[in-house]
Amino acid sequence: MTTALITHPDCLNHITPEGHPERVARLEVIALALRDFDLLRLDAPMGVDEHILRAHPQAHIDRIKAKGVGQLDADTYMSEGSVAAAYRGVGAVVKAVDMVMGGEAANAFCAIRPPGHHAERETPMGFCLFGNVAIAAKHALEVHGLARVAIMDFDVHHGNGTQDLVWDDERILFASTHQMPLYPGSGAASETGAHGNVLNCPLDPETDGEAFRAVMEDQVLPAIDAFAPELILISAGFDAHKNDPLANLNWVEDDFAWATHQLCDLADKHCDGRVVSMLEGGYDLDGLAASCAAHVNVLMEREK
Repeated sequence: MTTALITHPDCLNHITPEGHPERVARLEVIALALRDFDLLRLDAPMGVDEHILRAHPQAHIDRIKAKGVGQLDADTYMSEGSVAAAYRGVGAVVKAVDMVMGGEAANAFCAIRPPGHHAERETPMGFCLFGNVAIAAKHALEVHGLARVAIMDFDVHHGNGTQDLVWDDERILFASTHQMPLYPGSGAASETGAHGNVLNCPLDPETDGEAFRAVMEDQVLPAIDAFAPELILISAGFDAHKNDPLANLNWVEDDFAWATHQLCDLADKHCDGRVVSMLEGGYDLDGLAASCAAHVNVLMEREK
């Protein structure tokens, strides 16, 4: 089996204002970085409301569709292509889960935008419209009959949306490393979920990769190991890179590769190597491209 890369040209049609950090060029540089990789390349299908309704109410979907073009909050914009792009993102993560669970791919990376981990149950925010990783987790549980799914989010910003969407679901472990203080202001270590199923590991500004690895080894990896997931999902934000303009952590490409290896080790131990990763943040284009390439390269190395 091989690593699947799932994306779609529709994700390029989500247009944000000039100067906005979440821009079309993010996917363009990732495509170039992965151009020569030996990947199983697929166009994302269009997601459907049935997928989204596992995480969001109908009123949330209706609000997104009704907005059309415009500004949802200070950071979150919609263009004529945004709804289709968001539905392609949902379709990508659901397809990735189906492929990995069905043995069609060893693991998968979804190169999608808009990102998803800030979208709360009824609130689009932080560049995000739908909670992609939570949708993927709930799809794996409800459709594939899994009992336990783990989500690891190493984006520099706390995945408040994912936390909101899985807070009451003891079948999902959500673990996050993120800079604090920083947008969106959530993610304190005291936020542990309704069933102790949330693990937040806030990091001080200027934290380097060595300190990140220590937190992973001391807290995150043991928690995932104890949970014994049947599938591991990764919210792969690359904005903890030292050159990223929106934050102040000092990681390099090798740190993202190391984290990916560690998560794949746990996947090999507990779930036959099943890992699905999806793009979240990362706004320095060179850092994003190099870090994403390092991440996907590890996924390819770990093919079974």
